[in-house]
Amino acid sequence: MEKVADTDIQKKKILKYLLYLLRKYGQLIIGEQTDKTVDRNEGAFMVNNPSNDIVPDVASHKEYKQHDVEADKLSGLIPPEEFKCPISLRLMYDPVVIASGQTYERVWIQKWFDDGNDTCPKSETKLAHLSLTPNTVMKDLISKWCAKYGITIQDPSSQLDELQLLENSSTSVASFGSSIYDMRFPVDISNVSLGSLDTSYTSDGSRNKIGDGLSLKPERGSDDLRQYQNPRNASKMNLESLCRLPELDWESQYEMVEDMKNHLKCDELACMSLSSKNFIEPLIEFLSSALDMHNIRAQRAGFQLLLTYVSQHRSGIRYLNEDAYSLLSSSLDSEVTKEVLDIIEVLSGNSGCWSKIAASGALVSILNILNSKITAFQERVIKILHNLSSSHDICSNLASFECIPKFVPFLEDASLARHCIVVLRNLCNNQEARASISQTPGCITSIAMLIETGTHEDQEHALAILLALCSQRVEYCQLVMDECDIFPALFDVSVNGSDKGKASAMELLRLLRDTNHADDEQEHLQYDNVISEDANNYPKDKKSHKSLFGVKLSVFSRSSAQKKKK
Repeated sequence: MEKVADTDIQKKKILKYLLYLLRKYGQLIIGEQTDKTVDRNEGAFMVNNPSNDIVPDVASHKEYKQHDVEADKLSGLIPPEEFKCPISLRLMYDPVVIASGQTYERVWIQKWFDDGNDTCPKSETKLAHLSLTPNTVMKDLISKWCAKYGITIQDPSSQLDELQLLENSSTSVASFGSSIYDMRFPVDISNVSLGSLDTSYTSDGSRNKIGDGLSLKPERGSDDLRQYQNPRNASKMNLESLCRLPELDWESQYEMVEDMKNHLKCDELACMSLSSKNFIEPLIEFLSSALDMHNIRAQRAGFQLLLTYVSQHRSGIRYLNEDAYSLLSSSLDSEVTKEVLDIIEVLSGNSGCWSKIAASGALVSILNILNSKITAFQERVIKILHNLSSSHDICSNLASFECIPKFVPFLEDASLARHCIVVLRNLCNNQEARASISQTPGCITSIAMLIETGTHEDQEHALAILLALCSQRVEYCQLVMDECDIFPALFDVSVNGSDKGKASAMELLRLLRDTNHADDEQEHLQYDNVISEDANNYPKDKKSHKSLFGVKLSVFSRSSAQKKKK
């Protein structure tokens, strides 16, 4: 893992999973490799190697033995492929049909949807809806097949947290399948009950080794790391979670929250065993008390713990209730703004959280932070709004808050402009926002500047904004031409831009050209009317006529000069 570091994320996840298995089943593996004579009747290992002093866990071995019996039953059987869930590759316990017509295990496809996916994992097609329909015919066929061979299928929902060991990536279920299911295990270990982590670790390099020099001793690091890598401490922490928090005095509550935070940072897999009842509810209660007591230290520790949880356990975000979002909203304008913004940034990346963030009233506070002088806060807010503006309803709310002027200064900041221009593009779907963009001083000029100086992606977003304006009203076309000399930049993008940028630039050039031609025709028509009127009123006195005609020419000359100036 040290060698791989962060250069190969896929390999690192597989190594983490293998390390987890070694810690769980190290005793069993060592027993198999050091002594082939295993007393299965007594349920214990007799290890003959005197240098290995590991004490076996009888309970874990009994579970392992029971699984061996099931594995023996399945060893000569190959279930039909249609009986297996395409995600878990296991016999389905509760098969359901989704909008694409594919059948999946309910637990796993629901997990896929909870991760923010709206496509079919197998066909990769976008789904019209995310409803699940029980496949009773398939369930009946699987039940008959299992009854014929005396096989019992366990409910996978009871083991969901432990089976999802590689969930931390944005495509957790997919990466789990590609990383683990490609490894052909001799038996199906998916239904093994994961027991305690009571594996002995020593600092003696001669002990606790498997095979050819693979050591189970923990890596050297900080005191917290060594403490929480100890499986005994990890098991204790998992069992206690935060359920006991309300029973403790305030200082002990704070220490427990700090301990849990350090534990989760050192062991990412520990999040999988935490739920709403044993973690979220007591943590929110702790944070509410800290807020009432104005205890900044406790608030910071609690929000840091919550941040660690939502960052490492994305599917656990669904456990956050209305009270949690209200607490985040009320804490935005406080001494823990940084921690709260970090949490909301993670939540804003999940489409299922958008409406809850808006309902909490957090939008107003988030927009107000843009007025602060703290660059780090402003950057987080722009990124949050980048995510939230994908929602049509939230865009309507943002437009009603008259927020467009707040974004203009950030269009000139290279690091923020790429997020800010996306927010403006999403807002352009709203009529009120389009009017605000056209009326905000300097907004169109700053947008046009990105067409000249921005990346291809920035150019595409900027062109989309101006097209949304110019395609709606001729007045907006005239406003674009009046506020900036946009034609050179459009010509450049139409030749050197991306394919999408070229098409958008050509379309905008056409709209502006048509507007120019319409103006020219209107002015010529007005001039022809003036000449016709002069001819009809031609005075007999040439001197008077000369004076009148000179006035008309003077008026047209001024009009032409104004147009040329424009």
